[in-house]
Formats: sequence, C-alpha cells, structure tokens
Amino acid sequence: MKSVSLSYRDDRSDKVYRVELVESGGGFVVNFAYGRRGSALTSGTKTSHPVAFHVAQTIFDRLVAEKMAKGYREGDAVEGHTVASSESTGILPQLLNPVTDQELETLLEAPEFLVQEKLDGKRLLLRKENGKVTGINRRGIECGLPENIVLDAQALHGDWLLDGELVGKVYHAFDLLELDGSYRRHPLRERLVVLLNLIAGAQVPWIRLVASYTGEAVKRRFMERSREDNLEGIVFKNMQAPYIPGRPNSGGAQFKFKFVETASVVVTALNGKRSVGIGVIDSDSLVLPCGNVTIPVDHEIPGIGDIVEVRYLYAFPESKALFQPVYLGLRDDIELKDCRIEQLKYKRAEELQAA
Repeated sequence: MKSVSLSYRDDRSDKVYRVELVESGGGFVVNFAYGRRGSALTSGTKTSHPVAFHVAQTIFDRLVAEKMAKGYREGDAVEGHTVASSESTGILPQLLNPVTDQELETLLEAPEFLVQEKLDGKRLLLRKENGKVTGINRRGIECGLPENIVLDAQALHGDWLLDGELVGKVYHAFDLLELDGSYRRHPLRERLVVLLNLIAGAQVPWIRLVASYTGEAVKRRFMERSREDNLEGIVFKNMQAPYIPGRPNSGGAQFKFKFVETASVVVTALNGKRSVGIGVIDSDSLVLPCGNVTIPVDHEIPGIGDIVEVRYLYAFPESKALFQPVYLGLRDDIELKDCRIEQLKYKRAEELQAA
C-alpha cells in the first residue's frame, strides 16, 4: 500500500534501504530490506503480527525518519528487489547432516554419492511463478534479491523453483524442485539434468550450475583441491534420492564435511571501533559470551540481538571464546534458538599446550 526507497552514499559505501507498509492477515505490517547496492538485501519486519493501520503508519513514518536522520535520502529506487514477507511461503530447503572423518571415507568410496562444493554464501530458494521472481530463505520467508538475479531469472523459460546459494551477486544453483510441475520425487540425477538444460538454454551470466563429481578417484582429487584452495568444505548427495525438505535427525541422503569452522552467534554488545560482542545460548536459553568480532568496513554494524555468522579456528573449552573469529555477515534466515553452544568445536587441552 505504501513504500519508500532510501539510499546512502559516501566515499566508502553505497547502501540502500526500503520500507513497505502492506496489508496482511486482516491488518497491516511494516517490512524492510537493506544492504549494499547490487547485493542481496537483508530483510525483516518491524511488526511481528498484523496491527491496525494507524499503528503501522506510525511505525512506518518513525522508521523512515530514523534512517533519514542518519543521512539516508529518499529516491534512487531499489529496483529489482523483493522485501520480506512476515508470512511463511511453506517452502523449505533440504538440509544436510555433518559427517565425521570416518564417515567421510565411506562417502568417498560410495558410487551412489556425488560431490559438490560447499559454498560460503546465503542459502536461497529461487522461484519464478507467472513471471514474478522471488527469493525464499531457509526459514521459508521471502527475502531480497539483487536486480541482476531477477533479470537473469526472468530469462529462464517456464515456471520453476531452484535451490542454491547466493554468493555476492552470483546465484549458484545445485538442485531443481519444480519446472512447470514438481520434480521433488525424481532422483537427484534426473533433477540435475533438467537443471543443466534450463540454465544452459538461457546462457545467463549470474545464475550458474554447481559442478558435480562422481567416482572415487575424481571425488578425492576434488576434495584435495578444495582444501588447497581454502574452500569452506564439500557436500555429498545420493544421486538416487528424492528432494525431502528439512534435516533428518540422523543419516539422510545429503551430508556436509567442512574444512573450516563456522557458527551462528547473537550480537550481545556494541564495543565501538567496529567491534561487537557475540554469544551463544545453552540448554537453558542463557546467552553465554564467546568473544568479540570486528565488522569489516563494507558491512553495516549489526544491532544487539541480531544473528550473525562468523568463521573461526577453534573455541577454547573453558571460556567458550572463539579464536580468530572473522565476520561473514548478518543472518536473517535463522532464529536465536539456532545459535546453540553445541555448534562450537574445541581444541583439546593437549593441542593447546602443544601450540
């Protein structure tokens, strides 16, 4: 019903912010999206449930005034982006279980499992329906898309639903769920052939197919090359399996093996000089500090309570502090309950003494 696009430019940044007031669930909600121009926007809502119009109008006006007070200016529209919906689409991705070193060997030997790169980006389902292109995060909520992805998606024929990872401005597609009908029950091997034909037929520059590798010798060479190139990790997928959303309690048809450690943590404090305190939650939902992380100049400083992703070498067993954490970005696709202490990987006491 009402929207405004804002932008902010200086010598170091070019940021955009969009606010929308829309009717939903018998009331009204205020949604927003923000980020660097040309990148995937982080989406959210200022109304956890529908409210009366005059309440939504007040929230909308206050948010716009707050941003303009910080130097944002109206205009320079944010074209090609979608803004978060507070309602779930009901579409969820298939999630992977981690494997141990011993299980890794079994998967490398298994002929029914292919290998793909584990990409270090934002998990994203990409949908085209009746000409409209939308992004869907791992929680099933619509989220922002860069304009270049929207334009490339419109060039792909038909109505479809892809699964993949958005890394910068490039969407890396690794599975296909729908193409003028559902392919979820088809084996992965068939889905990948259809996906290849879909992308290759349009020759779009910003939507790319993730390469797959089969055969034990080829899989081992790919794994070693991935380690040497400092990639995040690799994934194994059963070529005969259908697409099943969610994460199984154990086992399953898709697995991940990471070469580096990452964790989703919650921001607990703003320290100044682009540093924030971070923490994880324990079984009693108490927030336990796990150190500080510096925010790069090309990222907005997150707020207290925001969930962010960090990469680190290991955690100290007693303090839970992360050693050499590196900020990767804001996570708008997971919840606080996912920031659990069980994510942390520790270095054993004898290893610490040796170091």
